[in-house]
Amino acid sequence: MEVHDTDDDLTTRTGFRFHVRHATPQDSAIVAEFFTHVTPEDLRFRFLAGMQAVSHKRLAEMTRIDDPHVVNFLALSPSETLLAVAMLATDKNGQRGEVALTIRDDFKHQGISWEMLAHICRYAERHKITSIESIESRENHSAIELERDMGFKALDYDDDPTLVLLRRELNVADVVQSS
Repeated sequence: MEVHDTDDDLTTRTGFRFHVRHATPQDSAIVAEFFTHVTPEDLRFRFLAGMQAVSHKRLAEMTRIDDPHVVNFLALSPSETLLAVAMLATDKNGQRGEVALTIRDDFKHQGISWEMLAHICRYAERHKITSIESIESRENHSAIELERDMGFKALDYDDDPTLVLLRRELNVADVVQSS
């Protein structure tokens, strides 16, 4: 995957405008600061583990640009406040992607998560990824509802009954024909 086509200006259904771009190693400090505005419950949902803070190792993973199978996205307000971080990681064949998204607590309910996920799905389609998956805690009702509304199908997660796998097949054929 390439990061040159990650950038876009998006507007939510509520009229909130923000810019999306790929993360770089220079963004480590703003990503660390971002996670101070994420609830402990949302941290648990994002990393599927309890933690007080995001480690330097995880911050480095969320801002690296040298892995061809991972793209990290940042959503920034016009005033450069980091609103959301997201990751899209593909398998070795680049066919199946896994997405994870976290939003600041004080910017929820404005449609940012919806627009970010839609943006990532469009990005994935352009890169001929055929499906996107998300692993969610069964307790994360808002994420599960959002993903179902966006066409993801909920499936049992074989290894852990407390988790659910959500999968969306992408319209790669339509993208290939229109290119």
